[in-house]
Amino acid sequence: MSDAQSPGTPAGDPTDALLDAALMHVPFDGWTETTVRAATEDAGIDRAVARGLFPRGPIDMLMAFHARGDRRMAERVAAASLDGLRYRDKVARAVRLRVEALEDREAVRRGMTLFSLPMHGADGTRALWRTVDAIWTALGDGSDDLNWYTKRATLSGVYGATVLYWLGDDSPGSRDTWEFLDRRIDGVMRVEKAKATMRKMPVVGQLMGLQDRVASRVSAPARRDDIPGQTDAARPSGGAE
Repeated sequence: MSDAQSPGTPAGDPTDALLDAALMHVPFDGWTETTVRAATEDAGIDRAVARGLFPRGPIDMLMAFHARGDRRMAERVAAASLDGLRYRDKVARAVRLRVEALEDREAVRRGMTLFSLPMHGADGTRALWRTVDAIWTALGDGSDDLNWYTKRATLSGVYGATVLYWLGDDSPGSRDTWEFLDRRIDGVMRVEKAKATMRKMPVVGQLMGLQDRVASRVSAPARRDDIPGQTDAARPSGGAE
């Protein structure tokens, strides 16, 4: 097993060892059954154990790789000193830490190729959603209404664009990527400022207030990795789990 146990991975779980071994083969064979078999052999893991961890083979291995990046990002955010930073800077720092946790550009490229296949498109969407949710959770986001969705939807665009930029960035220390990220965050903040200004306008503000009252009935999902949510009327007694 890998000496560095991934945060959130149970002790004795061979997932990290399999992922570390797989990264040696992904640049050549992609996220494929060939890679799963080679990683299983290299890591010295019983095939039945590997199949139990990745029942769908390469797509489940890729999802585990993605989840490991989320866990490592969360640990790095917890260890970072974010006190005193502006809100937008905290978001930018967390996104940067998640991108830095991607480990290997070729593994990410190959992963995006697999996610682009029609049968795995839902997995790709789920992986992205879990990542942005992990970022907001690491930053202590406590929203439980429509804002829960809008924050994650907005950050999905920022994170996805930043990863694509990073894949083609050969600047020292990925400097151009971080500048690109700052521009994207600034763009989002300008939109939020514009919305705040519009709320102060008599007619527009009233319309937005009506929209807010309707949106207030929307709640965050009971399961944190769910994309759809529910209204208060549809929520089971006792609220979200």
